[in-house]
This record gives sequence, C-alpha cells and structure tokens, in this order.
Amino acid sequence: MKKFMLYLVLLFAISTAALAQTPLQAPSGSSSQNSLTAQDKNISRGHYRVVHGWPLLPDGFILGQGTGVDVDSHDNVFVFHRAGRVWAEPFPGEPIQSPTIMLFDGKTGKLLASWGEKIFIMPHGLTVDRQDNVWVTDVGRHQVFKFSHDGKLLLTLGERDVPGADGSHFNRPTDVAVSPDGTFYVSDGYRNTRVAKFSAEGRFLFEWGKKGAGPGEFDLPHGIALDTQGRVYVCDRSNARVQVFDATGKFISEWKSQELGRPYGITIGVDRYVYVVDGGDQPATSPDRARALKIDQTGKIMDSFGSFGNYDGQFNLAHDIAVDKNGAVYIIDTRGMRVQKFIKQ
Repeated sequence: MKKFMLYLVLLFAISTAALAQTPLQAPSGSSSQNSLTAQDKNISRGHYRVVHGWPLLPDGFILGQGTGVDVDSHDNVFVFHRAGRVWAEPFPGEPIQSPTIMLFDGKTGKLLASWGEKIFIMPHGLTVDRQDNVWVTDVGRHQVFKFSHDGKLLLTLGERDVPGADGSHFNRPTDVAVSPDGTFYVSDGYRNTRVAKFSAEGRFLFEWGKKGAGPGEFDLPHGIALDTQGRVYVCDRSNARVQVFDATGKFISEWKSQELGRPYGITIGVDRYVYVVDGGDQPATSPDRARALKIDQTGKIMDSFGSFGNYDGQFNLAHDIAVDKNGAVYIIDTRGMRVQKFIKQ
C-alpha cells in the first residue's frame, strides 16, 4: 500500500512539472488586432540611445511644454512649445508673449533661431514640408498657420477664435501632413474628430470621419503623417490605435495592440518605417507608460525604446516624434518640458 501511494505521489509530481512547462494555448478565432498583440513578445528593444546634452539651451532658459517637433532639409530641428503656458481651461485670451518656435542645430544642439511670439494661444502640432515651410496648429485659436523657414506668415486657415466644423473652420486642430504636390491634411481634432484635405492654396477639398470607434471613425485624431505612396496615417488617440487610409480617405487598416499603446505622434522616416510615440494613459497617479516605436508599413513593430520617467531617455508625456535623414530620432515631451535626441547604437 505504501509503495502504491508513493507511486501516485511521484506520478502527480511528474505530471505537474510537465504541465508547468507547457504554454497555454491562445483562444481560437483571434482577430488580426489580437495577433498584433501576440507578436509584441518578439519585438527587438533598445537599439537607440539618448544623446546626452542635446540640445544646448541658452543660460537660464527652460523649455516650456513642448508639443511639436520636426526636421528641415538640413536636418535641423524645429520645436513648438508653450513658453511657460500650461494647458488649463478655459484657455487664456492673450497670446503667448515669448517666442514659441525654436530651431536647433541637429548635430550640435545649438540654438539657431527663435520666433513665434505674440501669435499663439495654445501651441500644438508642427510640421516642416519639403520646401522647409513650417506648419503649426493652435488649438486655442482654432487655426492652422503656414510660415516660411524664417518665420514669415504665408497662409492662415480657420477663423480666429471661432470654432466650427466646415471648410473654413476648425475646432482645436491638432496636426498637419503635407503632400509632395503641396496639398495637405489637417487632423481636426479635439472636438471635430475628422480629417480634412486642402489644396496647396488652402482651398477645402473634402473631409472624412466622425466620432466613434469603427473604421474611419475617430476619437481625438491627434497626429497625422503621409508615406511615399500617399497613404494617410492617423493617431486615433482616445481609441488607442493608428488608422491607415488612402489619399481619398478610404480605410485600409487599423493597428491596435497593448505594445502600441496610445499613439500621440507619428512620422515616416526616409527608411519608410513608421515612427510612433505612445503617450501613455495619463492616470491620476504614477506609474504610467511611455515609449517610442519603430513599425514597418504592415503594422509589425520592429523596435521599442524609452520608458516612463524623468531620466535621460525617458518621457513623462511623449507627444510628438521626428526622424532626420540619418535616422536620428527626436521626441518632444510635454510634461517633461524637453526635447531629446536618440541615435542608433
């Protein structure tokens, strides 16, 4: 009897050990969205390192809440920040008195120029087009602006301080993406939940989107970018996904996964990879999540770097991202009030 009991104990131990080493099977019928989550476990990580001491800010100067970043044809870096103002509603009525647009040398970090004072209420998105024009959105003014590289105003869209949802009005627009032919798209935005396309001269062409979670619907379209084939990538922030469309607004695909997180900003590198920043969920208390992601054009995440925090290489609220011709990545951190440069290692 004792031998029989000992045999049962040994059989149970062996069976338990074998079961512990057998992975659980995923439920059958997983959607493509869930399959993206499954591939997250195989993502390469940490192939970028932060460049300490970049940029070189003037003595006594602190960058404000940074919201937009992009690079020009010389790989110099434009930054859009709130210069001491913070997001608090209702927004102030007076424009920010200090310069809000800064240009840094991409290599050295030296400040090359600053402008944009006494114009904006609440700076948000910034984009540099192929002619080195600078496009910005002001969610406080409900307007989109186009400037020359040195700050001369070239075009204004939207009626100042008047929100709306038609071809000549915005309601807190967030970002701009410019095509090679000069036509451009505006993600609009915090209230209108749509994407609008305009001619190079600023004439309204068409729009798509409404509030919702289905294909082609949005809940805060926050960032926008175009690839070389004219496809439109939109950070659908509150739906925690990236949606991909053709140039006419026809839905192509959705990227959504735990690893992708909550996309805030997006850009396409010269290597044709899609770069996204996950701004986290902004809970009332820490910890949160923050990172940058490198994704191929099928939606497969190739690399992930950065984390939540205040140290170099970390982010408090990663808000926008840019990539230069050499592959250096620039990330603007709104709550951290800084811009950081990352290079491959």
